[in-house]
Amino acid sequence: MGEDTIRATDVLLGLRHLRRGVGNSARALKILALSSRDSVLSIGSVLEENAARHGDRVALRCEEGEWTYRAFNAQANRYAHALRADGVGKGDVVSIFMENRPDLLFVVAAVVKLGAIAGMINTSQRGEVLQHSFSLCKPAACVIGTELVDAFAAVQDTVSVPGGRIWYVPDVDSDALPARIANLREAAATCSAEDPETTASVQMADPAFYIFTSGTTGLPKASVMSHFRWVKAMAGTGLIALDMKADDVIYCCLPLYHNNALTVCWGAAMANGSALALARKFSASRFWDDVRRYDASVFCYIGELCRYLIAQPPSLLDREHRVSRMMGNGLRPDIWKAFKERFDVARVLEFYGASECNIGFLNVFNFDETVGFCPAPYAIVEYDVQNDQPVRDRRGRLKRVRTGEVGLLLGEISDLAPYDGYTDPAASEKKLLRDVFRRGDCWFNTGDLMRDQGWRHAQFVDRLGDTFRWKGENVSTAEVEEVLNQHGQVEQAAVYGVQVPGADGRAGMASLVCNVPHDHFDFTALYQLVAEKLPKYAYPLFLRFSGGHELTGTFKLRKASLKEEGFDPEKVSDPVFVMLPGAQHWAPLDGPTIEKIHRGVVRL
Repeated sequence: MGEDTIRATDVLLGLRHLRRGVGNSARALKILALSSRDSVLSIGSVLEENAARHGDRVALRCEEGEWTYRAFNAQANRYAHALRADGVGKGDVVSIFMENRPDLLFVVAAVVKLGAIAGMINTSQRGEVLQHSFSLCKPAACVIGTELVDAFAAVQDTVSVPGGRIWYVPDVDSDALPARIANLREAAATCSAEDPETTASVQMADPAFYIFTSGTTGLPKASVMSHFRWVKAMAGTGLIALDMKADDVIYCCLPLYHNNALTVCWGAAMANGSALALARKFSASRFWDDVRRYDASVFCYIGELCRYLIAQPPSLLDREHRVSRMMGNGLRPDIWKAFKERFDVARVLEFYGASECNIGFLNVFNFDETVGFCPAPYAIVEYDVQNDQPVRDRRGRLKRVRTGEVGLLLGEISDLAPYDGYTDPAASEKKLLRDVFRRGDCWFNTGDLMRDQGWRHAQFVDRLGDTFRWKGENVSTAEVEEVLNQHGQVEQAAVYGVQVPGADGRAGMASLVCNVPHDHFDFTALYQLVAEKLPKYAYPLFLRFSGGHELTGTFKLRKASLKEEGFDPEKVSDPVFVMLPGAQHWAPLDGPTIEKIHRGVVRL
């Protein structure tokens, strides 16, 4: 593939990838057809069914050991009874601040069995941001891993918890617990291992998790993840896309506070009683060793993880593993085919979705360079990047783009595709567009620009906050980054638009992390690459050579500070180069040149 549009013949060929999982697909379709959100079906009931039907199968593998479904469910039950005895009940929020380890999943399962909500706190947060996340949850209780005691202690006085319900769970190598706190594992050890009766009252519509946005452009927001959406995702990914079998093992090195891990990975494993192999953290150098150690057949990825893996030195063991499928989002087109070839992975199940999003795309047909197919009602509409708003016609209605064109992705809100929103009603309302195609309709604004590839397939182009306008044209930062990252000396490129005095729009600027010093950088090769693959208006006019980029816990680039600093020498200490009008190279940006740009003598 790799083309902008998809043909009917492509779809017919892609159907062969779905033949093998007829049994799983039939079961999945029954789940996906459920529209009643008051049905008694939940994460807890799926776990209990697996414990009853597949009790001896391995549910979890990690450094600490392995647990069967029977043992996993029993430990979750002990935690549930301990929390319930302390007053946690349906609708309560339990904030969980713990790194990837077995106890984290046991506690999450316990919380949702009670009909309570697991507030999944980002373990990389500190200070004001961490305090903000706890306050958004309004927790009835907190469960803290001892590996994060110091981080929590710094904000503990600002966290209001009724009755002081703060529990700690010891880590494997932790020292003695701090004084005057409760040990949840110790309390659970004397509790019943039987299923709590509360699981039978948890409905699909009930919220299961609070998942926090990455906060790349401000303080994080807490999106609501319901049992309805988790169960539907389990069926779509685990039963249809991955066609998980009893001997499959899905490897997860992503943080469990993120939905790719908590919903996609764990859900895929739970779908058919398969095993989840859990790593504490991602390591590019240990990744394939872990895959072989746990005998994984599937792994989940996100963001730049695959780029870090392909940047590792080639090894004779690169293709020595059992992995046949990989699922995730953010695999860039410039390394898509190279990654499949080098590591001998047959199927890339790229998907599109977000914690708060009411629709999803999934590459079930195994095409290259697409987020895949979406069965739910959606629309890709014309968007005016300059004025930052959708294009409306004379009647005030939005207009769909044609096949091959780029526009804003919207998801229609309905009983089959509900919108759970954020904990903040005002933030939830801001994501909605009303009277889109007819009076009274309501659509979720994803904030993402997508290319309509036809046959209900789409290709991710960029986030609205990242796309900028220059010389009357829209520039996709993602597409420019893909080109710059093809340069052999560039390890990571972050592209953004910066304001230039006297110019409309924003000029392209790239912050480069390189494997050579800037005075040894091959500018000629970069220019040839840019000239070959990009239109002139998309050339990055400014290059900044950085020692590293700030990333979120899920490998997303934080660009807010880069945009704010621009090419201002008072804010940027890194070397900066500029491509002046008519030039075919970048030259050092010195004081006299900056002065000419500000006075309008040099007009970019």
